[in-house]
Amino acid sequence: MTVQSKHTHPAKAPRPGKKAPGSKLTQGQIDEMFARFEAASPDPKTELNFKDPFTLLVAVVLSAQATDASVNRATPALFAAADTPEKMVALGEAAVTGKIKTIGLYRNKAKNVVALSKKLI
Repeated sequence: MTVQSKHTHPAKAPRPGKKAPGSKLTQGQIDEMFARFEAASPDPKTELNFKDPFTLLVAVVLSAQATDASVNRATPALFAAADTPEKMVALGEAAVTGKIKTIGLYRNKAKNVVALSKKLI
C-alpha cells in the first residue's frame, strides 16, 4: 500500500513511475519510503525542546550543523526572553547572538532567526 507523499502537491505530483521533480526517485518510490517511515514511527518525536510551533521553528534553525543537546542548552534563556516573533525582533540580533553563542555559526543563525521572525510578523 502506498501513501500520498506529503511532500508534493497532489495536482503537481508526477505519475508513480516517473521521476519526482529534483529527485532520483520515482514518486511511487517516495510514497513507499514515507509509508515505511510512518509504519516504523507513526508518532515521531524530536529531541529538541520547544513549547509551540514558533519555538520549534527557531530550534530547528539553530540545530543546523549543531547537536540537539547544544541547542537545548542555549534555547531556555533565548525563549525566556523571546518566545514570539515580535519579541525576537525586539530582542535584536546582538542580544540573540549573545544568547546562542555556544552554538556553532551563531552569528549567522542569530541574523537568520531575527530575519525569519520579521518575515513571520
